[in-house]
Amino acid sequence: MAGDGQVTVDKTVMKHSARKVRTIAGGKVLAGFAGSAADGIALLEKFEGKMSAYKDNVVRAAVELAKDWRQDRALRRLEALLIVGTPEHLFVLSGTGDVIEPDEGVAAIGSGGPYAQAAAMALLGYSQLDAAAIAREALRIAGRIDIYTNDDVEVLSL
Repeated sequence: MAGDGQVTVDKTVMKHSARKVRTIAGGKVLAGFAGSAADGIALLEKFEGKMSAYKDNVVRAAVELAKDWRQDRALRRLEALLIVGTPEHLFVLSGTGDVIEPDEGVAAIGSGGPYAQAAAMALLGYSQLDAAAIAREALRIAGRIDIYTNDDVEVLSL
């Protein structure tokens, strides 16, 4: 899983080296967010609580967080998207109740997400790069296209 470092407020880059991807649940899950940093971090903490409550069952934790996120008035106002993954599962979670497990095992969120996902899918099909190299290069490509994405890329693996 990879994340860029850019934090943008309106039309201004406020930070170049933010950490948008993390290892959570005792190192068993990778998680990343896009959108409001405070909202994303709050959601990551809630997801980690769900992982603990459901004994590290990432599928159940993802579904339960999405249900709470959609139904709780305060959570519904949070403006972020999450990606959570283990070696077996990858999910995109949203406040509208989405729990999406992509077909190809490739997902991306944020303003540069569509560019990064397209690049990753092409690299997956037409290169011999490993997953970490694909994630890094896909984000670098997205950073050359999307003004809200930079090339300060952090890659985490399980």
